Amino acid sequence: MSAALADPSKPEPLTAAEAAVLFRPLSGENALVVGVSGGPVSVALLALLAEWTGQGRPRLLAVTVDHGLRPEAAQEAAMVGELCTRLGIEHHTRRWQGPKPQAGVQEKARGARYALLAEEARGSGASAIITAHTADDQAETLLMRMAAGSGLAGLAGMAPRSAVNGVVLARPLLGIEKRRLVATCDARGFPFVRDPSNDDPRFTRIRWRGLLPVLAEEGLTAPRLGQLGHRLARADEALDRLAARALASVPAGDDSGTRWFDFARLCGEPEEIVIRSLGLALAAAQDGDAQAGVPLRLARLEDCAQALIAAAREGRALRRTLGGFRLSLAGNGVLTLMREGERRRGVHPATV
Repeated sequence: MSAALADPSKPEPLTAAEAAVLFRPLSGENALVVGVSGGPVSVALLALLAEWTGQGRPRLLAVTVDHGLRPEAAQEAAMVGELCTRLGIEHHTRRWQGPKPQAGVQEKARGARYALLAEEARGSGASAIITAHTADDQAETLLMRMAAGSGLAGLAGMAPRSAVNGVVLARPLLGIEKRRLVATCDARGFPFVRDPSNDDPRFTRIRWRGLLPVLAEEGLTAPRLGQLGHRLARADEALDRLAARALASVPAGDDSGTRWFDFARLCGEPEEIVIRSLGLALAAAQDGDAQAGVPLRLARLEDCAQALIAAAREGRALRRTLGGFRLSLAGNGVLTLMREGERRRGVHPATV
């Protein structure tokens, strides 16, 4: 069919040439574990990776996680295994063992899936896990985080490359709409399954998924939301760098494990930079701390920073606790950070 006669509303399958561009950042990995559920998106990813890895590129291991939540899951994993045999790809099935939670099933199943994929990566010597997250998934994530009141870092969405359980996690399809990957499966005649939980409105993500077509009618499409996430990620990175420079520019020191810096001078920066600088200072103070690893909630960090800024500008002392530390602002504007007791966490009212 000529381009002039093509239906513009019909999604085009992803071509091997397009996939090669998307997979180019993976060329330096020695081996890849790809998570394949049997749905159309993960099957399309598997097929495209199988084609791409066949030319002296990283070896590929496909892994299906059977969460034990549906009786059909075992048969679906077997279907993926048959497809992998057809494609000449090694395939393993891992099962989520133990009792299943009554609440937060999707989130806990996701955590279990990543843990099992990471185990497979380490066991097989693979340096990266590949998942089939799409532009639609990114759009849903941004909307969910927006509703939860996330800051810039959260609204940046999923990163194309991050880490999970100590293993690189790559998402090469974040810029591709799901419908193009369904079309890829259809064009190649690959079988796939549809998980009924993907249509279950009890789950928050599914409810947001149902709103995407309505938002798209008003111009808020998945690609535009993805573009927004990319721009916010860029702004977030720039602000973090500016905050690091601002923090490094003020007098500071470390006296017998008690860190201090001139907070009053830092307050000459925009409020966002001050808030981020305080977060960076706390992160640096937590280095090597057994209590570290509990991330600061943005709302608490903002509340604490804004109280300290107001006190510094008025030249008064103030004490707060945040992230496992006691923060003491002196009347001269110097802020000290000292570890607090194990049971005292979060932000508490001022004591002076």
